Amino acid sequence: MIAGTFNPVRKRLFIGLLSASLLAACLLLTAIWYITANPVRSLFDQVLLLTLGVSLLGGIIVAGFGVGGIVLTIIYARDISAFRGPMRVALNIFFPLALVLGRFFHIEKDRIKNSFIEVNNFLVRSKVLNLLPRQVLLLVPHCLQKSDCPHKITVDINNCQRCGGCVVSELLNLRDKYGFNIGMATGGTLARKFVREYHPRGIVAIACERDLTSGIQDSNPIPVLGVTNERPFGPCFNTQVKLPKVEEAICFFISQRDKLAS
Repeated sequence: MIAGTFNPVRKRLFIGLLSASLLAACLLLTAIWYITANPVRSLFDQVLLLTLGVSLLGGIIVAGFGVGGIVLTIIYARDISAFRGPMRVALNIFFPLALVLGRFFHIEKDRIKNSFIEVNNFLVRSKVLNLLPRQVLLLVPHCLQKSDCPHKITVDINNCQRCGGCVVSELLNLRDKYGFNIGMATGGTLARKFVREYHPRGIVAIACERDLTSGIQDSNPIPVLGVTNERPFGPCFNTQVKLPKVEEAICFFISQRDKLAS
């Protein structure tokens, strides 16, 4: 099974922070247990703390299975369906805590988010998906269009004149070649509108680390393959993307990898 390019360093960062988040939650649970056992506390306080502690314990157990599932999926490069729910809990609930810990260790947010995207992409690629082209949606950011282009394509991407001045024309050529749906989003609201409109079973999203991480979490449980854009002129301005990465992600969903070689 093809599970994507293996990059253990990127994955290790997020998984390490996820594990550290679990450890922090365990320490918090220990503190709650200690306070609950303090006889000075009133019965109401003890019941409240006990309820909090039991809820936290449940979250730790589920997330623990989730982290274990992520590690096993990466090791064996195959989807383990029994761990899907716990993995979602670990990725979505403990992700903010991982960011907080990263700030504590002076790790750049984009590095952590890149690692999260790498882990997410690997988990998606571990699944067996054989979608029809019309079940796949390519979401692209409006900043891929050249800033001085006179043609407005955020309303309808087909307004692009395909002059070749930016990568949009090449993305449309890919759309024509494979037959998937495509939407150009100016933000999360429009991206969600495209998802409601096309009802995709698989999404390839091009965006910066910040938008990709939030988009991947918002789209759950729809599998999303994230492709980070390049920003040689700064954020949200004349951004670029490596077309082979986009094509490879599209081909993963529609099982047409052989077209890459043609």
